[in-house]
Amino acid sequence: MPTIKQNDLIDSIADALQYISYYHPSDFIQAMYNAWKQEKSPAAKDAMLQILVNSRLCAEGKRPICQDTGIVNIFLKIGMNIRWESELSIEDMVNEGVRRAYLHPDNVLRASILKDPAGKRINTKDNTPAVIHMSVVPGDSVEVIVAAKGGGSENKAKLIMLNPSDSIVDWVLKTVPTMGAGWCPPGMLGIGIGGTAEKAVLMAKESLMEPIDIHELRKRGATNRIEEMRLELLDKVNQLGIGAQGLGGLTTVLDVKIKDYPSHAASLPVAMIPNCAATRHAHFTLDGTGPALQTPPDLSQWPDLSYTPDKKAQHINLDTISKADIKNWKAGETLLLSGHMLTGRDAAHKRLIQLLDEGKPLPVDLKGRFIYYVGPVDPVRDEAVGPAGPTTATRMDKFTEQILEQTGLYGMIGKAERGDAAIQSIKKHQSVYLMAVGGAAYLVSKAIKSAKVLAFPELGMEAIYEFEVKDMPVTVAVDSQGQSVHKSGPQHWQKIIFEKLKTVGDETSAS
Repeated sequence: MPTIKQNDLIDSIADALQYISYYHPSDFIQAMYNAWKQEKSPAAKDAMLQILVNSRLCAEGKRPICQDTGIVNIFLKIGMNIRWESELSIEDMVNEGVRRAYLHPDNVLRASILKDPAGKRINTKDNTPAVIHMSVVPGDSVEVIVAAKGGGSENKAKLIMLNPSDSIVDWVLKTVPTMGAGWCPPGMLGIGIGGTAEKAVLMAKESLMEPIDIHELRKRGATNRIEEMRLELLDKVNQLGIGAQGLGGLTTVLDVKIKDYPSHAASLPVAMIPNCAATRHAHFTLDGTGPALQTPPDLSQWPDLSYTPDKKAQHINLDTISKADIKNWKAGETLLLSGHMLTGRDAAHKRLIQLLDEGKPLPVDLKGRFIYYVGPVDPVRDEAVGPAGPTTATRMDKFTEQILEQTGLYGMIGKAERGDAAIQSIKKHQSVYLMAVGGAAYLVSKAIKSAKVLAFPELGMEAIYEFEVKDMPVTVAVDSQGQSVHKSGPQHWQKIIFEKLKTVGDETSAS
């Protein structure tokens, strides 16, 4: 009867979480690289290049792929024949592993977990507790899957109770466009079909732990309805033209994973969860011989690419910018930002709005400034700041009109699309929304030369910072006239894809 010691599980989980923070799975890198090579949309191709270059930088520098180092998901299959040598419960051992990983001094990971979520929302400061799923199975070992799920993709999870006669494919194709780009495509779609509501959601999440192998399935051909649906959905979702970062392009998903389970005759539960460009998971087995530590991958698996901004990109000095300058920027243009910008996301915006409503002065003057929606990782060694990629801008939409109206803010920087109301506010105030690439956090941080907290330090990563940047690459996502690349880009590429498919269909019919 194998004995699993307390530190075997703790050390293995801590090691796996550090590992996945800076190493993408090799199957993801290869799939992204192949998609990049085939991409025809310049904006999407640039975004995927940033993601690929960022991935290699993180692997070399052992720093997080994304500033959102995720909520930890742990899946344990515990063999019936093993015994534990531990003073802690399994949950406590798991959480101690999480704590050690996220507080590791050589590679600090961002603490994103808040207790009292419907109340005071207080950061636990060590990213515990994890979400743990356990099952007891025959065997002499413990199989463990460790994953870190970013909030931007987790927020796009969908569940529906379809009628048994409804089309799952139709629901997916109707739902994916409503998810926007906050999940940082291209990534994977995990789909759970059957069981009950909670079973469908769990299967969708579990499916994302599997390797990207759709190319192998296409080569050998489908042998059942689930495999047929995977291929059908991959093609049809990509034909939507959403593309990388929602900018329009040929690849929106790299793979579609599906797990199913028997369901009630009256029910058809379907859940869908996307995985983002920061796909992070590791698998290991404990058999009583000690901890299971991850083996570093061969860096030759990463393409040898470098990122150089478009030569046509405008160099912008944020310290001298004027509204007249902003009016000349057009949606889709690339800018290189230098100078000083503020940061602020959900919690900071809520505080600012409260102060405005109470007629009290703000701790920072927003007039003529740009605010970057970001919650950075703490710095290590000689870094000015840790990985600092954008968070989903849509969450700040409800604050946008009041902030622009009452503070004189010039512009905002984030990821993904803005809603119609926010776009109208941007147009009304002749402001602008700029987009940085989600999934390129370490690359973005290289442009940040200094960082200091100006307000709300108790909010941790959600405090208001001032960054000094040098040539930070962004795209004009919504210009001062209200033109949005997240609307025009997908529409343009959906039309191109449709015309190409129509031409191929006509040629096939003629032959």
